[in-house]
Amino acid sequence: MLPRKPSKGRPTRRAKGRIILVLGGASSGKSEAALKLAGSREPRAFIATGQGLDGEMAARIAQHQATRSADWATVEEPLEVEAWFAKQGPRYRTILFDCVTLWLSNLVGTGIKESVILARTGTLVQRMQTAAARVVIVSNELGLGLVPAEPATRAFRDLAGRVNQQIAAGADEVYLVVSGLSLRLK
Repeated sequence: MLPRKPSKGRPTRRAKGRIILVLGGASSGKSEAALKLAGSREPRAFIATGQGLDGEMAARIAQHQATRSADWATVEEPLEVEAWFAKQGPRYRTILFDCVTLWLSNLVGTGIKESVILARTGTLVQRMQTAAARVVIVSNELGLGLVPAEPATRAFRDLAGRVNQQIAAGADEVYLVVSGLSLRLK
């Protein structure tokens, strides 16, 4: 059956994507849960924000890469994720963004102010909402542990919490992963 042509005067409807946020602590199983939630619709892109700046981080990145099948296009984008969504996002049916917390760390490390980061997060959510893809986002929930002793660490934790709230508000589904178990929050 051929697709129906739009009648004159009526715009064509673009397929709406779905935004899924997966939160959890370090080594909670959130990346594995995100891969399952992403599904198998191709073409697929994996946006990696981590940078192998030391041996331990390089090993973590290699471990994550080993868990993905070869049909994922890996995009290493530590800073300009929202620009990538605008330019490349429409090419994919499935996009996995891992992870927001490292993206924030990269932005903070370049000296970008909190107000700019929050504005960029809003732009990112808008670009994800207009994508026709299933977008699965991984982020750390940093607010469940001890209160950090250092002011800069507390400020980062608070910023991460605000960014997670902003993304969760725009998401269709939100999951919390603890000990490899997922709980749907939204």
